[in-house]
Amino acid sequence: MDIFFERDIEETLMLGEEESQHCVKVMRHGVGDEIEVIDGMGRLFLCRIASAHPKRTEVEIIQCFENYGAHPYNLTIAAAPTKNIDRYEWFVEKAVEIGVDRIVPLLCDHSERKVVKRDRLEKIVISASKQSKKAKLAIVDDMTKLEDFVASLGDDKQLLIAHCEDGYDKEYLPRIVEKGKEVVVMVGPEGDFSPEEISFVMRHGGKGISLGESRLRTETAGVMAVAMVNISNSL
Repeated sequence: MDIFFERDIEETLMLGEEESQHCVKVMRHGVGDEIEVIDGMGRLFLCRIASAHPKRTEVEIIQCFENYGAHPYNLTIAAAPTKNIDRYEWFVEKAVEIGVDRIVPLLCDHSERKVVKRDRLEKIVISASKQSKKAKLAIVDDMTKLEDFVASLGDDKQLLIAHCEDGYDKEYLPRIVEKGKEVVVMVGPEGDFSPEEISFVMRHGGKGISLGESRLRTETAGVMAVAMVNISNSL
């Protein structure tokens, strides 16, 4: 069944213009067809189309499902955007499909990309959420300096930093994940985190982690981290 997004669907009983266009013109739905709508806050609505208009499609709500597609953990991935933004967008898409709660574009010492379009990433989040049937949208932050991000974290989170530098203790991520706890995984840019950044994170309670023996690209490391946390919480 086709899935659409409308944050205020319960109040308005109407899809926005963009989603209405997609529903009626692209997917060719008409009056009486049943569709599913996520509100981005964790609810999925089974709906029936009452009026099929390409600018304002009206629906009737048949049933509501709470916490639809939820996962048993809370995960923040703070990853430095890649120089080629397509790779970072791929990471965002796959991270959402697997299961992530917050994505923070991280500005690091070795960052080659210092600007991202948050609205573009949010559109990718919506599309990936519909694709993977996750009713709660991941939050996307603005580009944030590493030091500011770490300083903003509370003590109740498990802070982990994935890096390739020698001379630091590192543990394999699946062996260190604490089930049910809020986890924060940091992934560096193409040039990795600087030694100063790694030391800063360690001083603020962070622990170094390994994602395996292979040297991974930034976007691959981000996806691998999400998958490992997902699997570790599912066993």
